[in-house]
Amino acid sequence: MKRFVIIGLGNFGSAASVALFEQGHEVIVVDTDEDTIDRVGNTVTRAAVGDGRDVETLKRVGVAEADAGVISTGDDIAASILATLALKDLGVEEIFVKVISRDHARVMQKIGVTETVFPEKDSAEALAQRITGKAVLNYVNIAPNFSLQEMAVPDQWCGKSLAQLDIRREYGVLVVALHDVLTDTYSAPDPQAVLEDSDTLLLAGNDKDLQELAGL
Repeated sequence: MKRFVIIGLGNFGSAASVALFEQGHEVIVVDTDEDTIDRVGNTVTRAAVGDGRDVETLKRVGVAEADAGVISTGDDIAASILATLALKDLGVEEIFVKVISRDHARVMQKIGVTETVFPEKDSAEALAQRITGKAVLNYVNIAPNFSLQEMAVPDQWCGKSLAQLDIRREYGVLVVALHDVLTDTYSAPDPQAVLEDSDTLLLAGNDKDLQELAGL
């Protein structure tokens, strides 16, 4: 079990706090709005009304022992910077920040956060991938021009094994896992596994190669 601190409880911060708590982790949330704190108080380990930019406030609620922090201060870029610096002062090593623009992301990256999250941009890109490739079920961008996506098995692949298809050589992408939709189980790719129409493939590769593959 890890300890996480969430600073700012808008839609993103609230969703992150609930998800982490449901996974069995200790979650501390901090927000300046008392009504918001009251609303989420029963869904986290500890909820505190306070200024997430203030080191003493964060120290008082146990943030110094946190494994990671998530900062979601809406469109207040200055607040996200100051909250990041406060977490760094307390020795929190991993800091994830929700950003609202590319410039915001650049600033946060300059001060050394672990990762910036741009939900609107990420959601739009994932939607674009799904609607331009009808076989694509899920899409996650990992790095510039490199992604992880889940796609339905093309009809012409059904009844063939991964060894026969040799997807990595033919298409330049890697099969990371197989998903049996009927049992909702994921498994490591077996070269001799025969693909069924109830399977999906979890693939990693260059965006261009993945897009071409999704068009089969």
